Amino acid sequence: MQILEAHGIESGYGDVQVLWGVSLALEAGHVTALVGGNGAGKTTLLSTLVGRIRPRRGRIVFQGEDVTRLAAHARTRRGLVLVPEGRRLFTEMTVLENLQMGATPKRARARMRPNLDRVLALFPRLSERTRQKAGTLSGGEQQMLAVARGLMSEPSLLMVDELSLGLAPVLAVELFRALLTLKDDGLSILLVEQNVSLALGASDHAYVLREGRIELSGPASEVKSDERVRRAYLGIACDPGRPLPPSPTAEA
Repeated sequence: MQILEAHGIESGYGDVQVLWGVSLALEAGHVTALVGGNGAGKTTLLSTLVGRIRPRRGRIVFQGEDVTRLAAHARTRRGLVLVPEGRRLFTEMTVLENLQMGATPKRARARMRPNLDRVLALFPRLSERTRQKAGTLSGGEQQMLAVARGLMSEPSLLMVDELSLGLAPVLAVELFRALLTLKDDGLSILLVEQNVSLALGASDHAYVLREGRIELSGPASEVKSDERVRRAYLGIACDPGRPLPPSPTAEA
């Protein structure tokens, strides 16, 4: 079953058009990767899906409902939640206060305590720092907090923009493990990630965005073995006789 569909999305900023007829379909309970070079339009697409940018053309359907004209907060109430690039935490507030701020939808407020227990179990480092100001956390801990705050909204679809950006590999792997745990719990995830190998290794399906258009899509394993992806994003020449090295996620 598809949890989200985008049909012919054209979007941008002012007079600058960034997306040109982008269509995709996300399966419920799957991790879907959206990869591409800098400036390909990945963040613009996420912003359009979540309602921060209104598309010039196209249609967005979430859980069977046309949400194209709904405001961002209305989409969040329905379970469409974005963890933005750059974390955007309330740095002068504590970890606990940031998590509480995530529980703004009515259904999430009613379940704040069990959801809080859930995210602190998922990220034990945060449970040790609930009274610490968010701005004093390490980069990896801040990213954990950003994801945890998104989970406090009780998403049906969690969209994460650049999960591992600027993080040490060991912390990136820890965050990817958390996402796979969430997938095992039935959560649908759309992941924009600059570490293409790690993203494709953790995903069921993938889309490659180039210059505002979908260039390639399919099962993540097939996308990962495509010569264009190997050369452009993985830095590996195509050699059918040589398998790809295992990703950190696979090793974990």
